[in-house]
Amino acid sequence: MPRTFDPFKKHETPKFFSLYQPALGAMSQMLELDAKGNRPLQMSFEEHLRALVFFHLEEHHSARHLLQVLEQDDFARSVIAPENGIKKSSFSEATNSRGLEQFMHVYQNLQAQAAGSLPKQHGELGNLMGIDGSLIDATLSMHWADYRKKSKKAKVHVGFDLNQAIPRKIYLTDGNGAERPFVSLILAEGQTGVMDRGYQSHEHFDQWQRDGTLFMCRIKAGTKKTIIKKNSIDPDSIVFFDAIVILGATEINQTKETLRLVGYEVDRVKYWIATDRYDLSAEQIAAAYKLRWDIENFFAWWKRHLKVYHLIARSEHGLMVQILAGLITYLLLAIYCHREFNERVSIQRVRQLRITIQNELRAGFYAKPPDSNFKELLLREVDAKT
Repeated sequence: MPRTFDPFKKHETPKFFSLYQPALGAMSQMLELDAKGNRPLQMSFEEHLRALVFFHLEEHHSARHLLQVLEQDDFARSVIAPENGIKKSSFSEATNSRGLEQFMHVYQNLQAQAAGSLPKQHGELGNLMGIDGSLIDATLSMHWADYRKKSKKAKVHVGFDLNQAIPRKIYLTDGNGAERPFVSLILAEGQTGVMDRGYQSHEHFDQWQRDGTLFMCRIKAGTKKTIIKKNSIDPDSIVFFDAIVILGATEINQTKETLRLVGYEVDRVKYWIATDRYDLSAEQIAAAYKLRWDIENFFAWWKRHLKVYHLIARSEHGLMVQILAGLITYLLLAIYCHREFNERVSIQRVRQLRITIQNELRAGFYAKPPDSNFKELLLREVDAKT
């Protein structure tokens, strides 16, 4: 006989409930989502969020696949789907036309939860923010996603906290959206932007310094360097260059402001880092820039294992909803992996979580008592733990 889930027994808390629980706390003080006109909502915001978290967690490859699973899979039908099911048209309407403000609220709240609980590494290097953009393949019907003739792409611009390995800021543009203007939007006071060569701009270097914006940006090796003052270097270090310089070959493209340039070599590859951080040693500048690979790993992991870029929406609104849901899933996993294992997110833990959910389903953990619903059970769990 299947067991009934008792939310007051902490050792019997099913894993999906445990993963998803912080999202309910994030919904507190959230503006309620109302139906437009006289037609009632076929899917509440909480049900929509739950379905999209499940979509990213289980690596579904399309909206049609997700809806099929919500109808046919025992776990999805009993725990994820609305009580009366959900039709494709209602799911599409929910994704493409409403809930964006609510998804942003939950994302920002979960981000605060993660920032308050996850350990801050590399604190001696300051508050480091990896900045990068990533293209999303779009369909030709997505007219807003300009890129080039016979090709449509969108682009996400992300600020990634390198100390806590969590996404902070997110912006969406068409594929031709310039990346450099987002640096000032992404960075808060005291944060240092860590960027690759695509962000090299001598005009922006000057402006960022005038604005007090901190940055570390890799530049092209062939960039003209006029040395103003050389700093001493350790002959046994990976650092081979440290100086105050002016960048650019002519008055047209020269920096008006001096800046610091650090050169270091790893595996026979030379890196040149332009920065206005004078408080760190050259070795620390090199260490900080090497952390920038974390945002590359995040994009790769996000695409490959959370299937964020398997489109379930075609509108700009719907794509932003999908991206926010993917970021929310990542933050839930970050909180879960730290709480349960004191580790960062890994695909090993995600796969383990998927297997546990399926095993708990077979054991009857997800049988719900009469006249109860998912949100009520979780709210009772929150009350019990507090």
